[in-house]
Amino acid sequence: MKLANPAPLGLFGFALTTWLLSMVNTGLLPATSVPLVLAMAFAFGGTAQFCAGLMEMAKGNSFGFTAFCSYGAFWWSFALFIKFFAAGVTGPAVGWYLLCWGAFTLAMWIGTFALNRALFLIFLALWLTFFALGLSNVLGIPALGTLGGYGGLVTAALAFYLGAAEIINEAHDKTVLPIGSREARFLPAAHPAE
Repeated sequence: MKLANPAPLGLFGFALTTWLLSMVNTGLLPATSVPLVLAMAFAFGGTAQFCAGLMEMAKGNSFGFTAFCSYGAFWWSFALFIKFFAAGVTGPAVGWYLLCWGAFTLAMWIGTFALNRALFLIFLALWLTFFALGLSNVLGIPALGTLGGYGGLVTAALAFYLGAAEIINEAHDKTVLPIGSREARFLPAAHPAE
């Protein structure tokens, strides 16, 4: 029985939610748009992405499992924090939250060295984004937050591209959108038989 590829679901959930929040961070959308971002974070960025991670586990993909479940949980934690727990929390505390996610993403980025180039670029842009947003809050430099917002837009566009490539390439049974990989899919490189 062939299992569906869960990566596009996770990538699109991540991409669309990141895009909306990044539009707020850059000022392209007003702060009054945050409730829409939270709804997207709960439903698509959080829940759908977490489900994609569980499906990656069933396929034996530790990287996909860890990435999608972790960033799904990130969106849940972000939305819960903004909706219910943000009152009285200082900017530096929020900055450290973002820096912790940046450190996690940096570790995941190192894992992408053996995977496709599109995934490598997504994680590169993402850890830089988290660090810019985190340092903006810790140091009180709003320009870094705006820069992080634009980094988020780049990250989201890259994730959207990879999600589209996964769907389109599979549907056409050939490479239509290249991802620069050792494998044709969002899977770890094959290990030679021992």
